[in-house]
Amino acid sequence: MTVLIRVRRRLVPLIGLLFSLSSLCERADAVLVVFDDGRHLHAESFDLKEERVTLYLSAGALLTVPLERVDRIVDDEYVRLALEEPRKDRDREPSEVSVRRQALPAAVLSMPFSPFIREASEKHRIDAALIAAVIRAESGFQPYAVSRKGARGLMQLMPATARRLGVTRPFDPRENVHGGVSYLSELARRYGEFDVDRILAAYNAGEAAVEEYDGVPPYRETQNYVRKVKKLWSEYSGIAGLAAELPAGRAAQAPGR
Repeated sequence: MTVLIRVRRRLVPLIGLLFSLSSLCERADAVLVVFDDGRHLHAESFDLKEERVTLYLSAGALLTVPLERVDRIVDDEYVRLALEEPRKDRDREPSEVSVRRQALPAAVLSMPFSPFIREASEKHRIDAALIAAVIRAESGFQPYAVSRKGARGLMQLMPATARRLGVTRPFDPRENVHGGVSYLSELARRYGEFDVDRILAAYNAGEAAVEEYDGVPPYRETQNYVRKVKKLWSEYSGIAGLAAELPAGRAAQAPGR
């Protein structure tokens, strides 16, 4: 029998009771759902209708939550075997280029919304070319973009993230860019201004995932995202070598793949 559990704000702790139900999922198209309180669970799939997200868990269970409680949804989550150790990027070397470099390449000056990029770069001390790269990867410079997961605007802020960053108008280009760049700045303080891999991975998959794997987590979406943004950053900044491959680590594969 399908079980439908509707969780309201004050009942979010019930999420913990469902972790065991979803942990057996091994589908390649599974997703990792991160909530605004830092908790996360595995779901086989999800459905977004209006401002509510229905998560399809294992054993036919469903969980419906307000979209504002979801911090992010990451594609291609691979379930780890119980005996596996989290990946450690012990041999990784940080980038030689700081995300806080202050430069305004001609390529960025000619881009849409360049005044907002420049303003946010100066205020939050994040490289303008990196900001442009993130915007390109996130929304393709479409200010009214809405992803199938509910992320909005130029830097694709989820409602929970926007609320935490003080962004009340996610489709306003200036406000969205300032919100997204302030988040990048937070991550730079947390991981260090030269650790672009972790900064970008956390922007995509969240800090908890980065810390669990001590580096870029083995989610296909996240690894592709980091590579894409670094390639664009190298292109826009004119600095060679920024698009180097991610550090070697445990294979990002589901059991049996």
